[in-house]
Amino acid sequence: MIITQDMIDNAKAAGACKSALRLAVSVIKGRWPEAESVIATSPEGAYWYALNVIKGRWPEAESVIATSPEWAYWYALDVIKSRWPEAENTITKYPGWAYWYARDVIKGRWPEAEGVIATDPYWAYRYARNVIK
Repeated sequence: MIITQDMIDNAKAAGACKSALRLAVSVIKGRWPEAESVIATSPEGAYWYALNVIKGRWPEAESVIATSPEWAYWYALDVIKSRWPEAENTITKYPGWAYWYARDVIKGRWPEAEGVIATDPYWAYRYARNVIK
């Protein structure tokens, strides 16, 4: 999602806090180096910043993003647009995220994650049906 001035105006009218509004204004103007060290401490924040502000990989924040299976999946899918080996160890610990990663990023079987996917009946069924086919 791209932040627009209309969105900022609506947030202001709805009573958004001033620090959030300052951040949003900075984002639509471009990178905000003074805040990047703080943003890079949150996997979710770092993902969104890389996607919408940097519009590409953000190597300085990748170690933090890689700690979250959810945000590592989204980063691989939306930012890297291919496999992200450095985050795969984290993703393979969670059956649901391993399924999504195999289906959407790898676009096929992921033998390294099949053991964990098989521990959850719901995700094992979806993996068998939609990935293995």
